[in-house]
Amino acid sequence: MSEEVARSEPVRQVGQVLDVSDLPTYQFSHHSLMWWGTLGLIAIEGTVFALTVMAYFYLRSHSATWPMTARPPELVWGTVNTVIMLASLVPNHFAKHAAEKQDLRGVRLWLCIGLVFALAFLGVRVMEFAGLNVRWDSSAYGSVVWLLMGLHTVHLATDVLDSIVLAVLFFTGPLEGKRFVDVSENAFYWYFVVFSWIPIYLVIYWGARTV
Repeated sequence: MSEEVARSEPVRQVGQVLDVSDLPTYQFSHHSLMWWGTLGLIAIEGTVFALTVMAYFYLRSHSATWPMTARPPELVWGTVNTVIMLASLVPNHFAKHAAEKQDLRGVRLWLCIGLVFALAFLGVRVMEFAGLNVRWDSSAYGSVVWLLMGLHTVHLATDVLDSIVLAVLFFTGPLEGKRFVDVSENAFYWYFVVFSWIPIYLVIYWGARTV
């Protein structure tokens, strides 16, 4: 009798079904695979920025004059853009908060306001490139400055494009819960874009002015 029970036990276990129909199909923050993917991307791109900054100071340490034959960049446009970027954290924060509450009207509003700041930054960035006072191919200094500025601009443009796509989806549909996760992670990445700009700004605009 005991052998018969032992033989039937595995069959009963195999026949059990785990009902997962009530589990959510998406999660926010570190519960989401998207969050971990974004964090990994930030780690990789942050490393690229750090290596480029190291290259800047390596070149500076081996140059008798810095910034070589060029004048330092114009401060005005870089400073204006820094103010715009810091101000953009406000709508970005509220867009993330609205997404995590699944507040459709709030997401639409703050995504659009955030886009205004981002597009303003891109417009001023054109003036920044013009005010660098050096060509990318004129010297090692010009190359590393343009590389730093170019890398950050690519990240900025990528996030702006993503924000535009999300804004269109939230106004036209169809909407799924995971779209709110996309907005939350897009805001998370924007934090990186903003805070990575601060050391880059200091290097480009003040690294050429300090001895």
